[in-house]
Amino acid sequence: MALATYIVGQTPFPEFSVVLMLDDVQIGYYDSTTWKGVYRLHSASKYYDEEQSDVGVIFLDMYNGMKNRAVYLKDHLNHTDGVHVHQRLAGCELLNDDKPGPLYFWDAFNGQNMEEFTFDKEKNDIQMKKPWMIKWDQAKKIHVKLLYENVYHPICIKTLQRYLNMQKNYVMRKVKPRVRLMRKMLSDSQGLQISCLATGFYPRHINLTLFRDGQPVDEDLITGGEILPNGDGTYQMRKSLVISEEELHEEHKYNCTMKHLSLDNKLDITFVDESDSGSFSLSIVFGVLVCVAFLIITALIIWRKRGAAGQGSETSQCIYSPTPSSVQG
Repeated sequence: MALATYIVGQTPFPEFSVVLMLDDVQIGYYDSTTWKGVYRLHSASKYYDEEQSDVGVIFLDMYNGMKNRAVYLKDHLNHTDGVHVHQRLAGCELLNDDKPGPLYFWDAFNGQNMEEFTFDKEKNDIQMKKPWMIKWDQAKKIHVKLLYENVYHPICIKTLQRYLNMQKNYVMRKVKPRVRLMRKMLSDSQGLQISCLATGFYPRHINLTLFRDGQPVDEDLITGGEILPNGDGTYQMRKSLVISEEELHEEHKYNCTMKHLSLDNKLDITFVDESDSGSFSLSIVFGVLVCVAFLIITALIIWRKRGAAGQGSETSQCIYSPTPSSVQG
């Protein structure tokens, strides 16, 4: 995928820039300051001349097209002078059998989706949605189809295959998620929050669902759900649900299920009810009593030592650590 940005107006950024991605790995960068591609992989150096040639064809054509469209849209939408941003997400894919898939384009102007474009080489067909309020004549359609069929699509697939070969061990790896179930009592008698956290997984796509009594919880009641990056190249997702004080007195079964490419079957984890307030209070009282007894005994020992030696000092500290039965999640 290539994320291209064209800026209308004066900013400290390049007028035109492109970030090149293989799945979620950045492999290259290009902008209008140098008009050259910069690649992050050392093994790409032997393809440098070929890469620069491909970049010169694709990105320069993309620059001219996006510039013309941005100027047109600025006037057509009656925007005043200032900074305006035209962005394009474009790319291709390899299917499961390594067969070349379609070529895709998504365009936006000032954050507003303006056009979707798909070229399917196998069907020799172009599909468009909201084509910039400009009607293409038959000659224009033929020209665009030939351009994408003979230039854009082949170069995109060739680049994808090349970098996939370089990074296959990384982008094709499968790392199983680690799962944590958490419970948090809310203040002011607002109830209990339960959370299901899956972390450390790759690839980034995961299906995590919270259930109550065997039925999926309404998404409107759930917070979180965004896929976030970890610092080690893996990802995490957390979903949380607040259970009201009234619901705590009802008998409900909550569980969390997830599906991921690294798992042979879906993973199902049930929230065990550990909200026995009697045992929790008892464990706290027991812990406090032990702490007080320890302080009294320590004080007596220090007093006797001082009485015998007449000098010296000693301090002690008691830190309460909940017993296993007092841990709430």
